[in-house]
Amino acid sequence: MDLSNKRVGLIGNGSWATAIAKMLSENLETFNWWVKDEYAKGYLERHKHNPNYLTDVEFKTEKLNISTDINEVVTNSDIIFLVVPSIYVANCLSKLTVSLENKFVVTSIKGIIPDHYKLVGQYLFDEFGLKENQLGVVSGPCHAEEVALERLSYLTIAAENEDNAQIVADLLSCDFIKTKLSKDIYGTEFGAVLKNIYAIAAGIAHGLGYGDNFQAVLMSNAIREMDHILKTVSPMNRQINDSAYLGDLLVTGYSFFSRNRMFGNMIGKGYTVKSAILEMNMVAEGYYATKGIAILNETYAINAPIINAVHKILYEEKNAAKTIQKLSKKLD
Repeated sequence: MDLSNKRVGLIGNGSWATAIAKMLSENLETFNWWVKDEYAKGYLERHKHNPNYLTDVEFKTEKLNISTDINEVVTNSDIIFLVVPSIYVANCLSKLTVSLENKFVVTSIKGIIPDHYKLVGQYLFDEFGLKENQLGVVSGPCHAEEVALERLSYLTIAAENEDNAQIVADLLSCDFIKTKLSKDIYGTEFGAVLKNIYAIAAGIAHGLGYGDNFQAVLMSNAIREMDHILKTVSPMNRQINDSAYLGDLLVTGYSFFSRNRMFGNMIGKGYTVKSAILEMNMVAEGYYATKGIAILNETYAINAPIINAVHKILYEEKNAAKTIQKLSKKLD
């Protein structure tokens, strides 16, 4: 699939989608942008800002072809960045009536499709007939807030075809974004999901009063647990210490920008899952991913004590303090 000189579209208008839009606007004369409602569309067109997310980012509106019609954006785009929270993907794409044939879809969604318990890539394969050579994956380590501040950040772009990965990298690269290519589509996507669960664990521990020493041990065990899971579900020769895996895990587990860490911190401080979700104005992907990954681990008989502990706290209503204390005895 030749992606050179292709039209670009973006689906989503949350914080990470807005960060992607900022990157694209650095490199393109124009691109198509699907937003969920007329209010967001009108505000962007009038005020040059997203009204709800990364509001300090100012866009040149002449570069934006904004639409609330997903079919219009998909029809007029050859490369499509899919950047909506995983819990909204099925509903968002349910309105799609045009084919994805001959489209290259780049997913930068770090979660699992609820009820389907599938990675976004697998969901696109099964529900929309996408082929492996039509899929790209973008992962961090990269927080949307730091993109907005133009702080130096790094992305990994995974695709079956290296030339396609490079084209996507060129669309996102700029003075403050550095890119790296990979062929590990599944591992990159899995790793981006798993690190959110580990970030919740780190947040819970912080909320309970555990310090940096424990968190360092937790993250050390988390990367080994991630490696074990990836080797089981998607065996290939990968370097788990690469930025797409270890780097993304560290920034999500330690950064105060991390919504998953924030969510876990609230749970550790005594919030119920429902109250924590209601108080946050952003989606903590790790919450929804925890159930799907727990099912996956059970299917493959994978020993994953950190994920098991998070699942017990979030879905079995086990006492957070007692559960983390038991987990601490299994770490080394």
